[in-house]
Amino acid sequence: MQLTEATWPDAASAETDLAVLPVGSTEQHGPHAPLGTDHLAAAAVAEAGVAAYDGDVVVAPTLPVGVAEEHRHFAGTLWLGEDTFRAAVSETVASLAHHGWDRVVVVNGHGGNTAPLREACARLSRDGDAYTVPFTWFDAVDADDADALPDDAGMGHGGAVETSLIRHLHAHLVDEGKFEDASENGASGWGEWQSGTNLAYDTAEFSDSGVVGDPGQSSAEAGAQLLDAAAASLAELLAAVEHRDRSETA
Repeated sequence: MQLTEATWPDAASAETDLAVLPVGSTEQHGPHAPLGTDHLAAAAVAEAGVAAYDGDVVVAPTLPVGVAEEHRHFAGTLWLGEDTFRAAVSETVASLAHHGWDRVVVVNGHGGNTAPLREACARLSRDGDAYTVPFTWFDAVDADDADALPDDAGMGHGGAVETSLIRHLHAHLVDEGKFEDASENGASGWGEWQSGTNLAYDTAEFSDSGVVGDPGQSSAEAGAQLLDAAAASLAELLAAVEHRDRSETA
C-alpha cells in the first residue's frame, strides 16, 4: 500500500507491521542525468521489491534530500547535515511505528547516506521504536547482475550503473548527447588517494563533470536487469525482517 495514494481509513485497515521508507538525494549526476537520480532510484527499487515480495507492505513517501554536501559545487545539489538526516529518518520511522508499522526497511539510493543511516537504524532498533534496517540498492547488486553491462563497469557516480537504471526508469530525463563530455571530464575513481587516505572531500576536487565512470557504457536493458536484481534482493530482506524474532534483543 502506497501511503501517498491511500486514505486514512485505508491505512487503518492495513494488516501488516512491515513498511519500507525510500530515501535518496537531490544532487548532481553529471551533465547527462537528473538531479533526482538517487531518490527516483530508491523509490523505484522500493516499489519493485514490494511487488516481488509475497506479503503486505506499507510504502512510505520518499525522503528526497540526503547527506550530499560533497557535491555542493554543482548547481541544484541540496543537502542535509548528518544530524538532520538522522532525525528526519528517525522521526519518520517513529511515525510509521505509531500506526503499528514497526518493522521498517529503509531503502537507500545515495552513498553519502549510508553511514548515518546505519547509525539511525541501529538507534531506532536498540531503543525499541521500531526494528529498522537499511538497504542500499547498489550494495545489493553488481555489474554481474546485468549481462548488458561490460565487466569493468563499476558503481562510480553518474556512471554506467546509475545511468542504466535511470535510463530504464525515466529515459526522457537522460541526455545521451552529454555522455562523452561526462566521461572525458570525469574521473575513473572516487577521490585522490595517498597512504590509504582519501585526500579529497568534495567531488569537484577530482571530477570536472561530477562523474566517476563512463555513462556511455549504460543501457536501458542493463537498467531493467539491475532493477530486477535489486527487487529480488529487497524481497528476501523483507521476508527476513518480517519473520525475525526480536524477543531476546529488543
